[in-house]
Amino acid sequence: MDSTVRIQKGRRGKRMNGVKQLFRFGWEQALSCLFPVVIFASLALTKFISMPILPRYDWLLIIFLLMQWLMVRSGLETKDELRVITLFHLIGLTLEIFKVNMGSWSYPEEGFSKVFGVPLYSGFMYASVASYLCQAWRRLDVNLVKWPSFSIVVPLAAAIYLNFFTHHYWLDIRWWLSLAVIIVFWRTWVTYKVGGKHYRMPLALSFVLIGFFIWIAENIATFFGAWQYPNQTEAWSLVHLGKVSSWLLLVIVSFLIVATLKQVKSRNYRYSTRKIIRQNEERYRGSGKVY
Repeated sequence: MDSTVRIQKGRRGKRMNGVKQLFRFGWEQALSCLFPVVIFASLALTKFISMPILPRYDWLLIIFLLMQWLMVRSGLETKDELRVITLFHLIGLTLEIFKVNMGSWSYPEEGFSKVFGVPLYSGFMYASVASYLCQAWRRLDVNLVKWPSFSIVVPLAAAIYLNFFTHHYWLDIRWWLSLAVIIVFWRTWVTYKVGGKHYRMPLALSFVLIGFFIWIAENIATFFGAWQYPNQTEAWSLVHLGKVSSWLLLVIVSFLIVATLKQVKSRNYRYSTRKIIRQNEERYRGSGKVY
């Protein structure tokens, strides 16, 4: 009887521990998503509340700039992360200008901060993906197992990004690129820590999950008028499910850039640490002191 009670208590304890871990994971994810949440909240508020003096797109740019400043000022984001986010802003804005002028989607509202038909705030939607990746990486102590060499990762990321441009003039090779991603990262795992306990997940699965949730976010953004696809000009409708593949590839590019920068920084840190240790050892030997 006592053994049965102990077993039942053990099971309840495991379930409660699982619930606590899930809550901790959700909390860390929520903190990592702070910038995207501000973006969606701003899109919703400015959709239904008329803003004075400036057009809506300009107010969105001001809000996002202020939010970015607050996150760095408060320490929620580091200066290194700000550099990565700025890089994503430029990458995203370049893609937006090209896609809008190719008729892939549009920004129908007026704004003083529009460049070639694209409001500058749009770059923050890409930057928010980088913000999430950087913060989740730090908060969950993410590590990569069996990560491919830079000589493979960098050309693959470049090919994926370039395909967003070249498929308008040449073949769309997104499915071949997706296959290449599966082959290259088949053995790669991502490890993360929640409440002191380590977990792991196949990297390919994490790509699919993030891409799917970004597709959901895209539906929310288009509903609140962040931009419009050609089939949404008359009335809002769900973004075609085929866009998941596009967002999946964009997430992969984002992850590869962040991962590569993290790997480079880690290598530089290890190199600097080893250099300092060697210098200290030489200094101690030269002084003739015994420790």
